[in-house]
Amino acid sequence: MKEVLRYFPDITELQKKQLEQLLEIFPKYNQKVNLISRNDVQNLEVRHILHSLSIAKIFNLPDKISVLDVGTGGGFPGIPLAILYPSAKFYLVDSIQKKINVVSSIVKDLELKNVHPIRSRAEELDIKVDLIISRAVAPMKKIWSWTNSCLIKNKEKNHIFGYLFLKGGDLDEELKELGKKYTSYLLNNYFDNNFFQGKALISIKI
Repeated sequence: MKEVLRYFPDITELQKKQLEQLLEIFPKYNQKVNLISRNDVQNLEVRHILHSLSIAKIFNLPDKISVLDVGTGGGFPGIPLAILYPSAKFYLVDSIQKKINVVSSIVKDLELKNVHPIRSRAEELDIKVDLIISRAVAPMKKIWSWTNSCLIKNKEKNHIFGYLFLKGGDLDEELKELGKKYTSYLLNNYFDNNFFQGKALISIKI
């Protein structure tokens, strides 16, 4: 966990142990269910774990916040964030059963009590949360239309509640289509690894 510890030196021993365990067990699950490419497995720490934790590098999630991870796939960004925020409640949602089965197994292996895997299409969800996160699953406008009814409309000033999208590439057209006020955080301003060039975190407050 050299790269993670470089940017998150204050994590607890338990969090370090859980992240190391995730790094160890995920490739074994990936051999059974193809969640990410072989090349990405070799770069799991930076491209998936650290990328997921970039949300925590920019925002400090409040205690007891409820978070919906749309299209979680193999559990990213939800599982690494759940490790860092044990008092938060995470709903990890994917429409593909075999992916949710893997996520459920990983959650059990890591003994994460704050993670609830759900097999569902995003537009069929019937839950209410403070924050919705997603990582390059679909255009932001689609995710918004699928899940906007799941958001608790919080009126506090300076909150982060709403959406956090981890995205890459040229986003001008997608953001224009979305038609919402947003703040873009370029991840290469927070991490010096070349992987983060062209990657951004898009925040949309509600």
